[in-house]
Amino acid sequence: MNDNTAWKSKMKPSSNVQPKRVSRRTLLKGTGVSMALPWLESIPVWGIEASKDEVQTPKRFAVQFMACGVNRDHWWAKPNDGSDSTVSEGVTGPMELSKSLQPLEALKHKLNYVGGLFNRSAVGVGIHPGQTGNILSGASLQKGAELRGGISVDQVLANHWGDQTAQPSLVLGCEQPVTGYHETNFSMAYSSHISWQNATSPVPMEVYPSLAFDSLFDNRGNRRNQSILDRVQDHANSLRRDVSAADQARLDEYMTSVREVEKQVERMRKEQDRAVDRATEKGKPLVTMERPDNGLPEDIRDHMRLMGDLIAIAFQTDKTRVASLLLCRDISGLFYPFLDVRKAHHAASHSDLNDDFERVTRYYVSQFAYLAGKLDAMQEGDRTVLDNSCLLFINNMWSGSRHDSSKVPLLMAGGLGGTVETGRVLEFGEQDDEDRKLCSLYLTLMQRMGLPQTAFGDAATALPI
Repeated sequence: MNDNTAWKSKMKPSSNVQPKRVSRRTLLKGTGVSMALPWLESIPVWGIEASKDEVQTPKRFAVQFMACGVNRDHWWAKPNDGSDSTVSEGVTGPMELSKSLQPLEALKHKLNYVGGLFNRSAVGVGIHPGQTGNILSGASLQKGAELRGGISVDQVLANHWGDQTAQPSLVLGCEQPVTGYHETNFSMAYSSHISWQNATSPVPMEVYPSLAFDSLFDNRGNRRNQSILDRVQDHANSLRRDVSAADQARLDEYMTSVREVEKQVERMRKEQDRAVDRATEKGKPLVTMERPDNGLPEDIRDHMRLMGDLIAIAFQTDKTRVASLLLCRDISGLFYPFLDVRKAHHAASHSDLNDDFERVTRYYVSQFAYLAGKLDAMQEGDRTVLDNSCLLFINNMWSGSRHDSSKVPLLMAGGLGGTVETGRVLEFGEQDDEDRKLCSLYLTLMQRMGLPQTAFGDAATALPI
């Protein structure tokens, strides 16, 4: 019997009794752990006692960030209907995706390609940090010792929705932040963080999957290394007797997915513990050590996918409605031996039109497709979690070789609870600068998530999407 089914074998099937209503705020509880529940038809959704027709599932926002540009020769989308490849705003129809966007082929009906938007405050201010620290705020960044920028869109949303969820936001990364200053006199903190809680402070970013997992499940105490599924088993057995047969199947599926994540976390937790011991022995701060000596997963593919899994579970269970994932920081030193690319990320971006960087670009799009696919597989009434979310993929530059941020690569997946039409190519490159602001898009999304926002960053008008 494998680990995925062992826990289920101990759970007695419920008898044919009439399911009774239990509170959505019920958590699966165990010693030093609690598990939020996914959407279940037998339970009032998100704590609202309402009929099925009245229930409003929550809207979510997540962003994945890749730095240093894309292979711009292979970054495009166009209607596959024989029309000219230069598309206009709002074209809807069968979408043809470029080579780098192929990982999204199966989800293109739930995708919007957004071209031509730009972050005005990132243009003409010097390379790298000045083009990154404001990618989600649109604020002008101050050079020198004092950080000065602006609150990011994810944290505006977190401030609005945070009191309705256990965690206001989930801020994750796959590379450690770096310190010091760039040659342009911008702090490297701008290169290391995309989520900012105010003008002077980035949101602390969690890079260790085991710690993010513990936070997600309130896993604490001296039993932290024991399986959370074993600890909530009694409560899960009780819950199964109170829900419908369909919900029993959903609960089993959820618990199995958590177990898959937990197995990976267990392995990574051991590596992190060993890394702490090594750092102590060497008298070095853990943050200054290189991967994998610092306890981060040696294979970046495992790291990125696991962080995506954690965001998916957090959204599925309404643990949070806002998340950001910095896949790689600006001036990244990540390597991609599995892509047969010899140069580190930043160095590879200086040859951004070659096949090597196209493979790097496509790999990052595959991470976006992975999370979007996970969310789309999670049913939530008549929709999926992806349908009720807006998932952004964004880069701080169009060209890494030119450090060109006159427009930014941007993808959107999900319909945000039916407020955003999908399957479109939205091209704003020919619009006046006032009509192609990145912050105008953020303003639109905030308004459609119910915020009474009339301006954000450098934008006072919403983007018509």
